[in-house]
This record gives sequence, structure tokens and C-alpha cells, in this order.
Amino acid sequence: MPPTEQRPPVSHRKLGIFGVVALIAAGLIVGTGIRAREEQGTRLKEWTEDQAIPTVAVALPNARASNPTLDLPGRLEAYSRAPIFARVSGYLKSWNADMGARVKAGQVIAEIEAPDLDQQLLQARADLASAQANAKLSEATLTRRKTLVASNFVSAQEIDERTADLSSKNGAVNSGQANVERLEALAGYKKITVPFDGIVTSRDTDVGALINAGGNSGPAMFTVSDISKLRVYVNVPQTYVPAIKIGAKATILMPEYPNRTFLATVEASSQAVDVASGTTRMQLGLDNSSGELMPGGYASVKLSLQRDSTPLSIPASALIFNSSGLRVATVGSDDKVLFKTVTIGRDLGKEIELASGLAADDRVITAPPDGLADGDHVRVVGVGAKGKPTTASEKQDVKG
Repeated sequence: MPPTEQRPPVSHRKLGIFGVVALIAAGLIVGTGIRAREEQGTRLKEWTEDQAIPTVAVALPNARASNPTLDLPGRLEAYSRAPIFARVSGYLKSWNADMGARVKAGQVIAEIEAPDLDQQLLQARADLASAQANAKLSEATLTRRKTLVASNFVSAQEIDERTADLSSKNGAVNSGQANVERLEALAGYKKITVPFDGIVTSRDTDVGALINAGGNSGPAMFTVSDISKLRVYVNVPQTYVPAIKIGAKATILMPEYPNRTFLATVEASSQAVDVASGTTRMQLGLDNSSGELMPGGYASVKLSLQRDSTPLSIPASALIFNSSGLRVATVGSDDKVLFKTVTIGRDLGKEIELASGLAADDRVITAPPDGLADGDHVRVVGVGAKGKPTTASEKQDVKG
């Protein structure tokens, strides 16, 4: 048998080298793993921090048209309206103008029977006649006494007394004459006349009704209205009063004429703010020569506003109301949040017109998330840093 071959023994040096190499390899593997874990942890931290930054949509305030309008409810009234009351007491003898009748100025529409007044007038005329007779007798007596002065049959004192008596009698005549004229004037009011051309819009009396003088005992006998021109009364909020000028035009919409509009002109302002409503009453003139519109009716009034600057509007969802007041969250050039206090000019539903607080180039967060605070860093979408909307392709490129 051939002798068995024996392998040469491995030297300790080679074993040492192999061990060192193995340790180095193990160290590299462990170091690479640790570094990979650190890098992964760093990336996870960065990703977590990146995800913690809220993403917000922003938009620039919208500048409204330079000639905005204001829609308000209004009420039509006759340009001239006269409730007619009696000046004398009695009973209604007759009337000849019913509700809806067209009447002319000076036309007699009713007559009152006043027997008490007639008797007072007769008595006053009798008293006047008596006073005139007494004055005539006193004058004649004075004249006779004066003729006897030269013969010393009458003293100067008697002449003075007769002169004073004549003056007193003449005063009584003047008083009686004034009383007769007063009662004659009152008797003239037994006929009810129309003060101006118009329409009888109400009649609240009838033949035989008891009539009391004055306007404190019941409704007016008649109401006459001139409806050839109407007044339109509108209560304008205090904020918009300076933007509505005298002479401005307004469009009137009536519910009974849904497909038509009527043109009115602002004629006057009360120049005062009602404490209860915070509004100023304004009067508009509306031509109604055709007689189509009725006083007392409801109208929708569209007023043109004349403003020195263009108002800004934002989405209603952008408003934040809390203990700090009414604010809007904006994003600065460094993508950090800045809250601004604003005041509302007008609520347009989905949009809010602001009176103050924002500039035209402010980037407004349209739907601010809860917990947002001043100085928070945010990720912006909707309007880029250059102030232009981000396109869909740009969004996809950002996402990778």
C-alpha cells in the first residue's frame, strides 16, 4: 500500500491573518448595517418632520368689479298723501267720492250737517247786530253832547265818558264781527274738499255717521293720495351710506311685475343713523304716471355703489373667529403663517367682502386647519411663491 499523504500543518501566522481578515469583514458588515440603520432613521425622521408640516391651499383676495350693487328691501309710498278729518262736529249728510275714485283739487267729496254750528252762527250774528246798535246809539249820544259843550250844559268829563263808551261799543262790534267770521269759516268746513289731484285710497265713513271735529277720535274720513309719483323708502346699512350719492340711479323690482324693472332716483337721506337697526333711511323718487304701481307695496331696490377703492373678497371658509377676534391666516414669502385681523364689509354667501385688514397681494389660506399658529411653517398649494396658480403637471413633478 502506498503510504498515506499527510497535509502540511497550517501555520499560526496564516490563522492569525485569516482571523484578522474575518474580524475586519465582520466589522465592515456591522458598521455598514449600523450606518444603513442611521441613514434610514434619519430619512424616517426627515419624512416624519416633512409630513408634520401642514399642507394648505392659498388664494389671492378677489378684487370685485368697480361698480358693485346693493340689494335691499324697500317700501312704496304716495308722493303726497292727505288723511282728511272733519273740522266741525255733526253728522255726515252725503258723500260722492268712493275708494278708488280720481278727484281734483277743490272738489267737494262730502258734506256735514252741523245744526249746533248753525245755531252758534245765528247767535253770533244777532250779538253782532246788538253790538252795532249799541255802538250807533253811543255815537249819536256823543254827537248830541258835543253840540251842548258851547252852552256849558255838558261837562268835559261827560264828553270823555261818552267817548270812552263809544270806543267800548266799537270794540264789542269788532269782537262780534270776528266771532261771526270765525263761525262762518267753520261753516265752510261742512263741505269736505280735496287738497290736490289724486285718488281716494280709503273711505271710513258713511251717511248718518257721527262726525267729531279733529283727528284724535278715530280714523280719517277719507285718504287722498297723489300716486303719479311715488316715494321709495330704503334703510341702508351705515357702512354703505357714503357710497350712495344723491342723484344716483336705482333699479326697482316689483313682485307683481316679475319680468319688468323700474328706474328710480335717490332724492334724499335722513342724515341720521337709527340706533336700533344701524341704518340710514333714504328716499328715492319713482315715476308712476301710468298708475301701475300702488303705494304701500313691497319693492326690491338695487342701488349702485360709488367707491373710491375696489373692495377685496375672500372665501367664507377662510375666516377664523375665536377669542382673538375675526382674523384671516395668510402665508408670507417664507411660507410661514401670519394672522391678520379683518373687518367684514358685506356677506355675499360663499364669499365675504372685506372692509379692511388685507392687501391685494396677501396669500390667504382658504381653509385653515385647527391648531394653526403665528410663525408655523406650512406647505403651500394653490398659489406658488410667484403668485401664480400651480398647474397639475407641476404638482406631479413635485410628487416625483
